[in-house]
Amino acid sequence: MPDLVIVHAPLYDAGVAPGHRFPMGKYTRLMELIKETGLGSKAHFHAPAPASAEWLSLAHDRTYVDQVIACRVPALIEREIGFQVDHRVSLRAQLATAGTVMAARLALSEGLACNTAGGSHHARHAQGAGFCTFNDVAVAALLLLADGEVNRVLVIDLDVHQGDGTAEICAGNPAIRTVSVHNEKNYPVRKQQSSIDIALPDGVRDEAYLETLSWLLPQTIDGFAPDLVFYNAGVDPHEHDRLGRLSLTDKGLKDRDRRVFDYYRSLGIPVASVLGGGYSRDADAVARRHLLTFEAALELV
Repeated sequence: MPDLVIVHAPLYDAGVAPGHRFPMGKYTRLMELIKETGLGSKAHFHAPAPASAEWLSLAHDRTYVDQVIACRVPALIEREIGFQVDHRVSLRAQLATAGTVMAARLALSEGLACNTAGGSHHARHAQGAGFCTFNDVAVAALLLLADGEVNRVLVIDLDVHQGDGTAEICAGNPAIRTVSVHNEKNYPVRKQQSSIDIALPDGVRDEAYLETLSWLLPQTIDGFAPDLVFYNAGVDPHEHDRLGRLSLTDKGLKDRDRRVFDYYRSLGIPVASVLGGGYSRDADAVARRHLLTFEAALELV
């Protein structure tokens, strides 16, 4: 059996205090679980170097990029991000972005690759927001397009929150189609317009969610033939998520991931998966939900 391709850096965990609403420890715990469960013995690991300012500036205002790298982000923007942008948070954002670029390039050669971070979809052109410093998927999509590695990119975002930053950055670019399935009443209050938006009411459970997804998947490529799919596999639609308002079970999340991976891979379209959101006071619990994505991916390689 071929190895599952996983991109990871230990410094994805920026060491934010355990009581923070963003469970930073989930990145460390996820890798521990990958190894403890034996999945690691079936995986091939790659480690990114930090993304350059030039890469980051493809999606973000250069002044903001320089502020993050120098750890001089204005306090108002730091409040919108939800972290103080110190050296570790800055480095984490640069590494996670480069990790998504690496996962995308590996997906093009291997068919499927998973980043153990990424999915920072609230970061907009001018600044970060919502625990997102740099929009890694937007940077990766624009970089691969600029380098001629792909001609068209699809972003399918199944995090419980709308991918507003991705939609804003990629708006008007005919080479990128953005798709977001999210909870209608959740963050952000002001939604952006993705290429396709599916806004779900509170409390949607497995059966209804998966039925919607089965209908949606063919629509994502209707009249659009992507060379690469970025999949934001946020686990915050889970019924016990601290910030979610949907009601998917563990089984529902894993079935969701299986359907996404299987659909695009059956068509021969490479998929780069990013971690996305997942919130709990218990980092182990949320890491176990993220592990489901890697288990589902392993079934496809």
